[in-house]
Amino acid sequence: MSLPENLWNVLRYNEADPILFNSAFFLYFFAAFLLCYQLVRRYERGRVWVFTLFSLYFFYKACNEYVGLVVLSAIVDFYLSNRIHREQREKVRKGLLWFSILINIGMLMYFKYTNFFIGIINDLGAGRITPLHILLPIGISFYTFENLSYTIDVYRRDIKPVDRFMDYLFFLSFFPKLMMGPIVRAADFIPQIRQPYVLDREDVGKGMFLILGGLFKKVVISDFVYQNFVQYIFDDPSRHTGIECLLGVYAYALVIYCDFSGYSDMAIGIARWMGFKIPANFDKPYKSSSITEFWRRWHVSLSTWLRDYVYIPLGGNRKGKLRQYINLMLTMLIGGFWHGASWNFIVWGGIHGGALAVDKVWRQRTGAARMPARLWKLGGILFTFHLVCFCWIFFHAASFRDAWALLHQVVYDFQGGLLFQVLYAYPQVFILMGTGYLLHFLPAVAEQKLETGLARLPVAGSVAVMALFIWFLSQVKTTEPMIPIYFQF
Repeated sequence: MSLPENLWNVLRYNEADPILFNSAFFLYFFAAFLLCYQLVRRYERGRVWVFTLFSLYFFYKACNEYVGLVVLSAIVDFYLSNRIHREQREKVRKGLLWFSILINIGMLMYFKYTNFFIGIINDLGAGRITPLHILLPIGISFYTFENLSYTIDVYRRDIKPVDRFMDYLFFLSFFPKLMMGPIVRAADFIPQIRQPYVLDREDVGKGMFLILGGLFKKVVISDFVYQNFVQYIFDDPSRHTGIECLLGVYAYALVIYCDFSGYSDMAIGIARWMGFKIPANFDKPYKSSSITEFWRRWHVSLSTWLRDYVYIPLGGNRKGKLRQYINLMLTMLIGGFWHGASWNFIVWGGIHGGALAVDKVWRQRTGAARMPARLWKLGGILFTFHLVCFCWIFFHAASFRDAWALLHQVVYDFQGGLLFQVLYAYPQVFILMGTGYLLHFLPAVAEQKLETGLARLPVAGSVAVMALFIWFLSQVKTTEPMIPIYFQF
């Protein structure tokens, strides 16, 4: 094969090897992007064009022709938002807003939920419809929510729409967050486009800390623990004892946190190096002492989106206690359904919604503040962690049958005396689990000291740290690349 053919094969879309932050190709992509971005860093329009073109290519490498959907949805929402802004007649403005919502939700429903509803119709015996061959475009759940919040904010007159189409396409296609979030609000992001590009020591240190920390969580902890323990347990829970299943659930709780928060941290760190500040998406969620606090710390960009564009428009807590509990349940059911076209996700969202409502009732009737603060917090952390773990069973199990099988083993075939045998059988897995949970519960001041230390490094020191860390990853990474869990959403 000639050199041009080899180059073409590397540069074109490959379904078996999509571009990811932890893939080897991303290093070359990012190096080329950095070179071009530095050449135009002093020119606002140049930065917008370079970033947008590289973002669209990044998305093409991840999902081929579906890059066209991002461009198409940007065209539609750019045009509609400007029409909504200029229009003075309220009925017309509302009609344009509903048209935008219909298009965005319709596109999401078609690609993500068509076969789910076909399955329901067939199960009810009302039809024998053949499922359609529909591939889910990567990232569609994330950029659809960004489109919706943009047009809704314009309709509410909270923000003014951008005048230039490229600015909106830049916002929507921004490659660090395009495929798996965080879900960024236009009001936070677009003003940063016009700010001059300045990179100080704090940006370098913070960005490096997030990127290295994210890679460590994703590649070292999540991938290894999943491939060497979690997948064995969840593939067939009935073959394992209750103690193995319980440890498998604890392991999955760490895996999904390290996988998703690790990727989010990398996205935020890369954006920071490029001069854009994106709010944190996770805040040590397993430190939460209540389910309400958990949702203030877990996938923050989604939970705040659901609060602002679903829960509050439904009435929030303004229409009485009963209505508030119903609104919480509906919001979390929608949040569960957002994750995937499966009853498992709906049940997962329903349990969280019910728990949030019970938490409200509990706090109103018992007055948690009267209990000893430390004892209450410790008990709350343990209870919340196990409640969240219970929900993860339905989130990750392939079916209800598998979820119930795992719970059956924990309740009826626990065999706790085998604990040390299980730990001895998977020493590396449990060392990494211990490391992961230890890092999770470290006080914030330890992280701040590390960030400060990285920020004080000279340029040569920073390069050396990055090179050393990449070499370390190449030595410890799993042989089979792991697709991030939220890639499917």
